[in-house]
Amino acid sequence: QVQLVESGGGLVQAGGSLRLSCAASGRTFSSYVMGWFRQAPGKEREFVTSISVSGGSTYYTDSVKGRFTISRDNAKNTVYLQMNSLKREDTAVYYCAAAHSGQNYNFWGQGTQVTVSS
Repeated sequence: QVQLVESGGGLVQAGGSLRLSCAASGRTFSSYVMGWFRQAPGKEREFVTSISVSGGSTYYTDSVKGRFTISRDNAKNTVYLQMNSLKREDTAVYYCAAAHSGQNYNFWGQGTQVTVSS
């Protein structure tokens, strides 16, 4: 079991930056693949990015490549999402999630709102 708490969301102007954090409880954080998802109003939740257990592999959805960076600090049980060059279409509730390698994400945080204004 792992519990996830996101923070760092807020209101930012287009072109600005935000860094989201996701703090995990438990002693097994380093055994989980971590991901970030988002859900915009009226849309389904979508995958944004993920990072492997070691942090050596990352994956991004095309719309955020080159703008977002995922990282993790296993000593601090925390995963980060650095978001640069934000666009209005990045407005959404952002969720972090955890999964054992090869399995579905089955632990989710409560989400943090990111709003990008023009």
